[in-house]
Amino acid sequence: MFSLQKLSSCFYLNLLNFAPGKIDPLHLEFTIPGLTLIQQFKLMNKNNFHFFLLLLAALLLHFSCSRKSAIQQSSSKELNELVYLMSGDFSSAEQAEEDTSYFDISLVMRPIWKQDQNVKWLYVEQAVTQYIDKPYRQRIYRLSQVGDDTFESRVYELPDPEKYVHAFDDMALFDVLTPESLILRPGCAVFLNKKGNCYAGSTNENDCKSTLRGATYATSVVEICDSKIISWDQGWNDEDEQVWGATKGGYVFRKK
Repeated sequence: MFSLQKLSSCFYLNLLNFAPGKIDPLHLEFTIPGLTLIQQFKLMNKNNFHFFLLLLAALLLHFSCSRKSAIQQSSSKELNELVYLMSGDFSSAEQAEEDTSYFDISLVMRPIWKQDQNVKWLYVEQAVTQYIDKPYRQRIYRLSQVGDDTFESRVYELPDPEKYVHAFDDMALFDVLTPESLILRPGCAVFLNKKGNCYAGSTNENDCKSTLRGATYATSVVEICDSKIISWDQGWNDEDEQVWGATKGGYVFRKK
């Protein structure tokens, strides 16, 4: 008889799926209904090659299962790390002091809808610090891992943004909001790749459509690190001329 005592549960379940007889779950032994132990032993000797193929298939599935589990754990860890880096209160005040062509901008990001482990959601609010009660941008970001080291941040608008101004002070407001009620901004997702201790990426070319100040599309280039976020948003017209956004480089937001 072939004992499965020392095999992992993942391997055991794979063998259970492939075995032509059955696995006795109490003793974890390979058995064939209706045959004595001696008959089973003789049959297994005659069909040694087939049993070897069965064992090989189960082993391959076992390693596949183990690798998938490891990838999922790594994915969850890195996704949580990205959310941690993006969450908090940020300011470009230091940059604005050094270069007057940049405004003092306040950026706040807070996790919402935390029950889903594979997808993360952030509420995002940006305002000129002088006019902190009148944010010029309110968004919901949907973060997910789409490759080994690639993450997607989809961008959504709120159906009633005025209702959620400073919602980070009253998170219960998001209890009545659902992902289905959000307004997706097609083509505006930012794709991030892990680079060292940071995550960096951008939108895809001219996929993100925009009509702000004569623009036809917008681009975003982002770098997210432990104590800062660099974000460079620009608007472009039909002739690929910049019509809004910083011209020297991205805004540098320091975490408070």
